[in-house]
Formats: sequence, C-alpha cells, structure tokens
Amino acid sequence: MNRDRFPGVAGSWARLDGPAGTQMVDSAIAAMDAWMRSGRGANHGGAFAAAHATDECVELARAAVGRLLGAAPHDVAFGPSMTAMTMRLSAAVGRALAPGDELVVTRLDHDANVRPWVIAAERAGATVRWAQPDRETLALPVTAIEAALSERTRWVAVTAASNATGTVPQLEAIVAAAHAAGARISVDAVAAVPHRPVDLAALGADTLACSAYKWYGPHVGILCGAPGVLSSLDPDKLNPSPDEAPDRWELGTLPFESLAGVTAAAEYMLEVGYGAIRAHEERLMAIAASGLAEIDGVTLYGHPPDRVPTLMFNVDGLTSTEVATALAEREIAVWDGNYYAWELERFLALDPHGAVRAGFVHYNDESDARRLVEGVAQVAAGSRGGVAAASQETPA
Repeated sequence: MNRDRFPGVAGSWARLDGPAGTQMVDSAIAAMDAWMRSGRGANHGGAFAAAHATDECVELARAAVGRLLGAAPHDVAFGPSMTAMTMRLSAAVGRALAPGDELVVTRLDHDANVRPWVIAAERAGATVRWAQPDRETLALPVTAIEAALSERTRWVAVTAASNATGTVPQLEAIVAAAHAAGARISVDAVAAVPHRPVDLAALGADTLACSAYKWYGPHVGILCGAPGVLSSLDPDKLNPSPDEAPDRWELGTLPFESLAGVTAAAEYMLEVGYGAIRAHEERLMAIAASGLAEIDGVTLYGHPPDRVPTLMFNVDGLTSTEVATALAEREIAVWDGNYYAWELERFLALDPHGAVRAGFVHYNDESDARRLVEGVAQVAAGSRGGVAAASQETPA
C-alpha cells in the first residue's frame, strides 16, 4: 500500500521499526527540498517578501495539522519534539499547582508523558497518583483512571495508544471521567496518529501532543490545545517573544523547511484516509500475532481488546538485544529494550533487558509480517538447540 512513495523502504530490509520513527513520504521530502531551494527562507515577521513567505509556511502547517488532529490552527504549536513540548506544558501547569493538588499518570505511557508531570508535581509539592493497566491483558480501562481520581485531581496524562504494546485505552470514557472530576486531561497521541484518527475537538481533551516523524514527516513536535487552553497557561518565554498563543509556546526560530514537510505529510495522511490504513495494517498484525503465538519459547505481552499494530515479545533464553541482533542479521529491523516505556518495563518485571518490539505501518506488506514470524522462529529454534546442547554436556 503506497510503498513506492517511501524511498527509505527501498531495498531488502523488513522495516518493522516504525513505532520508533517512520520513513518519510516522498511529498514531504520534496516539500522540504523545494523550500530550501526556493530562496523564500527567511526569519519570521519581516517586512519583505521572503519573510511573508515564511509566515505563510507556518500558517499552512498549522492549518494542515489542525485538519489532521481536529484543532484550530491558532491552537497548534510546534517544537523540537513531543517530549520538549510536554515538558513546556507540564512546567506551565506546575506553576498553578499547590501542595495537596494531584496529577494522574499511568504505568502504560511513554516516559515523555510521565516524567514531565512527575517533575512538575515534585516542584510544586503536589501528589502523583498512578493508574495501572490490567496485568494480564495490558488494557487500560476507564476504571483504572477512575480509581486514581479525586476532588484534588488537576490534570490527567494518558496515552492514546501504547508505544510498547499497542494498547488503545478507553480514551473517550477516560476524558469524560477526568472532566467529571473537575480535571483537565493531556493526551499523548504519538503512537496513535499513524494508525487511528485522533480528533481533539471530538474527543474533548484539553491538550494533545504528537510527533510528525511518526507519521511520515520530519522531526517536529506538536502540541495542540482545546480553545483557550494554551492561552490560559504561562510557559517560559523570552521578553520580546509574542505573548499570544501559539507563538508563546515556540522557543526560538521554527524549522521552516521542516514545517513544509509537516504540511505535506499531514496532507498525505488525510488523502490516504484512516479506513484504508487500518484495514491494511490489521491484516499484517493478524499474520504476525498469530504466527508468533504459535512459536515455542516466544512470550507475547498483552492482548488488549483494542490495539494499534505493535507487538512486544521475548524469546526464552535470549535477551531482547540478542533477539534484535539476530533478526538484524536477517535484515529485519525491530527495537529492543524499553523504548522509553520505562514504567511498563518495571510493571512487568522485565528490566533491565525489556523486550523486543515490532510494529507495522502502512508501507509494510505481508512479506514483512511473514519474514518476522519466520525470523523469530529461526532464532527461537536456535536458542532451544543451544539450551539442549548445553544440558547434554557432562563435567570434565
């Protein structure tokens, strides 16, 4: 599906490292190249033609991202990464916290949607309350969040999809529960946006953050707010910087050539459509999940009722790094370790080695899924053979 539009996928590798970052779509590459060659590059706010073109580039990016994520263009801010934008957001939130106030985070989330909130709470003398996924399925039901809420809860931070297990929480119900408790809610949509529509306005969340390089664009972080939310908070800024949102959230000069790529990537996602993306990816996920489940010595982590196409597993007798290295020798790219799902690694008692992660995006095809299953089967068989041989050795 659209594989020929991704130059980085050309070649013999099965690229199953998409959850860590996708290959760029050709239109985003071309847009960045065209911008850099155009002579229109200038800084923001000048009185001459190139500066006006730069202003237009930024506004086009805000509008395209707003269409993709269900946010008004003036509520879309850009930065170097989702982590950086969430650090800014949590620090601004922290200024309004007082001792006795509470924040809710989860043990399912990427640490970029955990540690910034923990740091803000510690600085303010506020309390962090933890929501935990179901230990067997690794689902995150609304009841897990409700158990952590109180009349002192000020913000809830939750993922729209786990970057480790693919778990899709009961997000609509979680947003409703947070608001019913009088709290605001911030959604980490990094691992969701490549696979599922995440509409800030329809969801009713207060903020949403993601990264364009997870959906075929360049390395740019995005923070969206519901109407009035970004304006109601006071992030750190320089004195001459604009006082209005979203500019007040953007430290320094934006990467204008990258924003041209963000616009193209967002337009590509809207053009392809999430229905086609999900149908294709779920076929690949079914092949991989069922195939891995049949391999002796493979442990799959979690079977939530809803998930994006990401699998987390281990092979008996081998560390995740050893498995990933063996698969790399077969030109299959997967990830190993904890991939910043730091709390989940400890929740599952998998530290210090974590687990293997393989994920599908819509430039993958069935051959990639079958190669993963075949490769893991070979690695697992080799591990069993090594264990059997070792057990037959006799002392000298």
